[in-house]
Amino acid sequence: MPATVTVSVVGRSYEIACDEGQEDRIRKLAADIDKRASDLLKSVGAVGEARILFMTALLIADELADLRTTLDRERSVSAQSDTSVAEGVTALARKVDAIAERLESA
Repeated sequence: MPATVTVSVVGRSYEIACDEGQEDRIRKLAADIDKRASDLLKSVGAVGEARILFMTALLIADELADLRTTLDRERSVSAQSDTSVAEGVTALARKVDAIAERLESA
């Protein structure tokens, strides 16, 4: 059965439906949005509710885009590292095989 949680963002209450057990997570997420929107209001002054929420959403989207870029970069570096390790192991295996062949023929 879905749950409902009431949150407040910039002084306005919103009822949000969520899966049961997700209420605390929704409250924490809403608190983050409220803090960001309140901080933004302090810096830009009084603007309409829709505008401040849109500006907050843009800030969050920008942060998310930066995180995705960083994650993609780290995945790329990790994949390159994995390839380098695999190539090193292959080269080492070849050397061991060559040594074994020399020992067998000696």
